[in-house]
Amino acid sequence: MLFRSVQAAVDWQRWLPPEASLRVEASGAIPALPHSHYTALTVKNALVDLQRQRWGARSSVDLADPDLALHLHLQHDRRSGGSEALLSLDGGGGASLHRRGYRSAMGAAPLKENLAAGLIALSGWDGSCPLVDPMCGSGTLLIEAAAMALHLPAGIVQGEPRSFGLQRWPDFDAALWQRELEACQRREATPPTLPPLLGIERDPEVLAQARGNAERAGVAEYIRFEQGDFGALCPPAGPGLVVVNPPYGARLGEAEALRELYAELGQWLRQSCGGWTAWLLSGNPELTGALRLKASRRIPISNGGIDCRWLRYEIREG
Repeated sequence: MLFRSVQAAVDWQRWLPPEASLRVEASGAIPALPHSHYTALTVKNALVDLQRQRWGARSSVDLADPDLALHLHLQHDRRSGGSEALLSLDGGGGASLHRRGYRSAMGAAPLKENLAAGLIALSGWDGSCPLVDPMCGSGTLLIEAAAMALHLPAGIVQGEPRSFGLQRWPDFDAALWQRELEACQRREATPPTLPPLLGIERDPEVLAQARGNAERAGVAEYIRFEQGDFGALCPPAGPGLVVVNPPYGARLGEAEALRELYAELGQWLRQSCGGWTAWLLSGNPELTGALRLKASRRIPISNGGIDCRWLRYEIREG
């Protein structure tokens, strides 16, 4: 059933001629197809068999940079007993879209760029007040915030746009693509003025990574990175916003060893950030209790499969 359905899905003569390379990925499972590797192989075999029948030739498989990347997702409804398959084109083609291209190096337990951008958007920061990350790591939260405030499109690194798989699709509109690139360049030519963006990191090697990442992302001039302990930090004139993704035991150390760190962070927020709003990504509610702060909002977040909360704290004056 899957074999024939894939062959009849679209006009493969247009979308996948034999000279075009191919990659197939699969996810999900149904009773008849419990293994994703076998499912992907079935889709690939259906397509190359059809090519052989029609043209006597077949596409080669390119896992790194295919001309056409396909993804099949299987889903089974236990209640009805029915199953469905969704065949999609992957517009990224090569690397995942969350990889902006500016992070050549990362600290431990890195936050994905698209998740960092989403967290900044949820915080409501719009570039009108100072932004501080007291444990900035490789700088992802601050870099994504600066890029959003400056209206920089994701995927343009040091002025050069990355290529996407969709640019090799038969219906790709090159003229429209060029117009959008030129519109982005016009916005970049007149960047807005941003308030202070400050990142603090203890580890000098990780801090060097943050600075390099910001340089490649084109936002280095807008972010000040400093080495040291956040406890000694005097934030810019506020009010402003604190964003922080502290370790929470799932990947970096044990929870007991981190309680003191959270207690110090809570004390610093109360003493130094009165009138500010803080957002903290938490994967361990026991640790956030050590902050001695009450969250005014809790947003469920999945961070690499870990059930987390994006927590908002309103820091009182005095």
